[in-house]
Amino acid sequence: MTQREKEIFQLISQQPTIDQNEIAARLNITRSSVAVHISNLQKKGYIRGRGYLINERDYVVGIGAANVDIHCRSKDKLVMQDSNPSHMHMSLGGVTRNICENLARLDTKVKLITALGDDSNGAWIRDTCQMMGIDMNYSMVVNQHRSSTYISCLDEQGDMFVAFSDMEVLQQMNMRFLQSRDHIIHGAKLIVCDPALPEEVLAGITERYGKKMPIFCDPVSTAYAKRLRPFVGCLHTVKPNRMELAVLSGHPTETDEDLMAACDKLLGIGTQRVIVSLGKRGCLYMDQEGNRIQRGFRPLEKMVNATGGGDAFMAAVIYSYVNDYTAENTVDLALAAGCAAVSSADTINPDMSLELLKKTIKERK
Repeated sequence: MTQREKEIFQLISQQPTIDQNEIAARLNITRSSVAVHISNLQKKGYIRGRGYLINERDYVVGIGAANVDIHCRSKDKLVMQDSNPSHMHMSLGGVTRNICENLARLDTKVKLITALGDDSNGAWIRDTCQMMGIDMNYSMVVNQHRSSTYISCLDEQGDMFVAFSDMEVLQQMNMRFLQSRDHIIHGAKLIVCDPALPEEVLAGITERYGKKMPIFCDPVSTAYAKRLRPFVGCLHTVKPNRMELAVLSGHPTETDEDLMAACDKLLGIGTQRVIVSLGKRGCLYMDQEGNRIQRGFRPLEKMVNATGGGDAFMAAVIYSYVNDYTAENTVDLALAAGCAAVSSADTINPDMSLELLKKTIKERK
């Protein structure tokens, strides 16, 4: 879909009986333009028949964090306990939200269930996600609460030095709320979630939905990996880095042999796939079918912003699953997505697309 088609599709999704004149008024365009866009949406299969019935194809449900991200990048070598001249940049973030936006940019239908505060940041997150094609209709708004914020401090090379997050609003989510969304969750192709959720919710997601549908999760940090560890055997796909893998498996991860042994431990307790992020070395992919792939792409000449690389990687893994990619093609697409993400100042590369990823594979593999 084009951006304008996404806007019209979103309005129709929210109000299937809306007429063309009202759509034109809301988007400040002519009714004849609306008619052309609707005709294109019908030809592409997104809507059908009179009343603009939505063609509900496979979709992904994201359950987790949505933040406002503030990135601070030092202009020179960092000086501790001092004020450092820097470039500051603000964008939307949150692990699950980032994955959902990347999926939307890859033309995958996605619904996000998150918790927002009733503040201006919450409105910004909600409205921008809707514009990006992420269905926010099933999220919760917590009255008199601030929305989640994430601050990352990057060194002069663009690599993360330290980060801070305030995700207290997400702790307001509970299983009673999620159960009110059961019809949406059960209808999804898969669930992607992050361990910033309350432990009660993580346990509930794996127990209530894990036997019926795949669950994908990025541990995010060693602290959150400890929270995720009791449930890791219920996950279909987990994407840790080396340190997070050590926490999840309880096994050393110092050598390549250690890495494979740690992955085998997770596969042995029920995890279907383990994809370990190895930074500049790429990744290690292992699954229950016996696939073992360790691969990296040619390094980038310049990394603009390391934040968001892992989320783009996971989005490509999910896209590959939804579209039945092989293990080899999954790894290639995920590595390309990571490269594309860290080449952008924004947490999400605004040029993210399947075409960009195919181009990156040709250039970097």
